[in-house]
Amino acid sequence: MGALHEGHCALIKAARRLELQNPLKVLTSVFVNPLQFGPSEDFDKYPRSLNKDCELAKISGANAIWAPSVEDIFPGGNAKNFKILAPPNLQNRLCGINRPGHFDGVVTVVARLLSLVRPEVLVLGEKDWQQLVILRQLLTDLAIPVRIQAVPTQRDHDDIAWSSRNTYLSPNQRKDYQEVPKLLKQTGVLYKIKKNIDLPQLRYELQAKGLEVEYLEAIDPYTLEPTKLGNKLCLLATAVRSGKTRLIDHIFLMTRKPIVAIDGPAGAGKSTVTKNVAKRLGLIYLDTGAMYRGVTWMIQQNNIDPHNESEIKKAIKELRLELSITPSGDQKVMVNGSDVTNAIRTQDISKIVSTISSYHCVREALTNQQKQMGENGGLIAEGRDIGSIVFPKAELKVFLTASVEERAKRRAQDIEARGFGGESLDTIRMQIEERDRLDRTREISPLVKAEDAIEIVTDGMTIKEVEDSIIEVFQAKVPQEVWPSL
Repeated sequence: MGALHEGHCALIKAARRLELQNPLKVLTSVFVNPLQFGPSEDFDKYPRSLNKDCELAKISGANAIWAPSVEDIFPGGNAKNFKILAPPNLQNRLCGINRPGHFDGVVTVVARLLSLVRPEVLVLGEKDWQQLVILRQLLTDLAIPVRIQAVPTQRDHDDIAWSSRNTYLSPNQRKDYQEVPKLLKQTGVLYKIKKNIDLPQLRYELQAKGLEVEYLEAIDPYTLEPTKLGNKLCLLATAVRSGKTRLIDHIFLMTRKPIVAIDGPAGAGKSTVTKNVAKRLGLIYLDTGAMYRGVTWMIQQNNIDPHNESEIKKAIKELRLELSITPSGDQKVMVNGSDVTNAIRTQDISKIVSTISSYHCVREALTNQQKQMGENGGLIAEGRDIGSIVFPKAELKVFLTASVEERAKRRAQDIEARGFGGESLDTIRMQIEERDRLDRTREISPLVKAEDAIEIVTDGMTIKEVEDSIIEVFQAKVPQEVWPSL
């Protein structure tokens, strides 16, 4: 809404960094929307500095700035134009309580702006988190073909979140308000240890600094409903007044870093995609399929009958399995001191790994090891029961799949690239069908799609397109503000 500052500049710079198919043009819109202000709010005195805005937008990388008049956006006045209503469940908390109609004004004007501009991407800040959640819902419900790119909250030198209304603060009021980000940050640190917070005490501490607390709530960051504290991502949001100036801030509370779980049938491309997404997001790559292949390799090396579960149970006690990342970013698999990274990818291993992985002793041993690896989070894991069994509370679950024909073709290409041969495409297809049957019907941890998993069918998609799809969902599920902690 104008009075651009470093927070807005960060949005423009983020837009410049986007990789788009079409020639990149960044348009910065400036519009003080009358529908977003209540009768007693500061519409008339809201800071307006268009010349300065133009200069800042240009320096930050905008190709153009669009500053329409109210008549341009609402021809004939508000009474002669359609209005959109934001969902009540998303605006009956936080800022929506004491600002009735505010978010109706937001969605109405944004829908209007998008219909006039028709951008490919809409870049928004996470500081106005409730607004971001509501606008995501708007694009989904109205099937508006625009992707949202969120940018973390930007903060000034004293850790206060940038806001156009910061100019209202006197030096003393600004000093008092510094207690808000300070207290939020302290709470985030303590939450990792205690997994709980004392909201009344936090409110008291803010009020003791002379701040009027409008709200202070711990909620689910996506439903905006009250949530149980614990292992789930939680939003601690507040609005306070310092003097007559109302400002908002928040922090995301986490007891561990985010986890991404990618499940799916054999040959769906999980390993390649997961490895690449891990690099792009800065997550640790956990290839659980390689772990089961490592056990299978050990069984073969010891000449143990793959159908003799009792002997396998004895052998698993001697298992020393290690996963590490090489300097080039590739995964290295060690079993009992031997580097088996390439050996576990042969067809001989592929033929019996499903049988080995169906045994309770094997799954129990590796599942426990995987859970230990995920205690601190910050990883992306792939397999066939990651979202349903190993990490049921993962922030993002993806079920990656493809047709049998597509998977057989990919497996054949992979075998050829690794220098292995001897299997026809029809044989590989039948092996995949049998592997699917075994994985789906095994008694222990069968292959299933978790209820809250997002399914991606990769037929006809390039690896890059699949990666982009997962990253886009990750960005919607995990606030950018928690990424630096990865």
